[in-house]
Amino acid sequence: MRSIGIDLHKRSMTVCVIDKTAGKTFVRKFSCGNEEQLRTFFLSQQPFEAVIEASASYEWLWLLLEPLAERLVLAHPGKIRIIAESKKKNDRFDATVLAQILAQDEVPEAHRPTPRQREYQHLVRHRTSLIRERSRFRTQIRSILASRNLDQPALFTKLNLETLKALKLPEAERFRVGELLLLLESLKDRILAAEKQLKRFREEAPEAEKKNHEILRSVPGIGNVVADVVLSTLGDVHRFKNIRKVSSYVGLAPGFRESDRKRHDLGITKQGPKILRWVIIEAAWRAIRESKRWKQTFEEIAGRRGRKKAVVAVGRRLLGVAYTLLKKGEVYSETFPVRTSPLVRTA
Repeated sequence: MRSIGIDLHKRSMTVCVIDKTAGKTFVRKFSCGNEEQLRTFFLSQQPFEAVIEASASYEWLWLLLEPLAERLVLAHPGKIRIIAESKKKNDRFDATVLAQILAQDEVPEAHRPTPRQREYQHLVRHRTSLIRERSRFRTQIRSILASRNLDQPALFTKLNLETLKALKLPEAERFRVGELLLLLESLKDRILAAEKQLKRFREEAPEAEKKNHEILRSVPGIGNVVADVVLSTLGDVHRFKNIRKVSSYVGLAPGFRESDRKRHDLGITKQGPKILRWVIIEAAWRAIRESKRWKQTFEEIAGRRGRKKAVVAVGRRLLGVAYTLLKKGEVYSETFPVRTSPLVRTA
């Protein structure tokens, strides 16, 4: 059986074929736009196994090759260090290395979302991008008002919006605020549409997914937005062996540098899905405001490490609680133990 490494780009791909039986290796380059040519080529290589690096655009190629390949592997790009650290990095070299590690059965595999999880991610990311745009426009309005000492709490309630429109500002600033308010009004409709689509998507979910959503909603600080992001990003939590693994995946585990028996702790790695890391920290702040227990945890850590590190620690523990509850299939209670993994130190 042939082993094929594929270095995929947006418009082209480089393919390395290793034929262990014939003792031959060759490299070809193809345009991504000619799928029929690709199908014909891969048919001519049967039987074969192939490896593709996980990227933003791999899905179409996976679907094309899935019925043709004996085995299809999705490689974790961050773990293929030989490619990432090579000084002679080019498409031909990358494809060859991928083929070689596939032939040796040493590919570090990446998680491939299910079709439903992929749809979930699209809806969640769309809503999140709209929410971030809304925050950006609100920040701009506050900045304009602050320069005139007119900023105030709860500025975007219905009553205060009417007051805002009546404020006396210089013409250019009044025009800009007016335009930003129109953009906010438009975003309001788009966010509502995204919420309706997500609600419909949740209503059509399998019973297990509905139950997981309810479990997450029971955790302090976690509402629909956070629950949607957690479920769509993590997928089946049983693929993570422990809390340490899930914390590392999200990028909330601290890094470290070790040399000559000395260990220097660093900040969190910030590797992994940014959207999940962002909503977990937002959920942590909300839990601190709403729950006496989580507020006490935050204050204890903040006294030793400061507020920024404390909220990250709370977020990490909140993620650990959510992960454990999902694995057990239980809802949250105030008696549930709040722990962090052995390597995730807060003091």
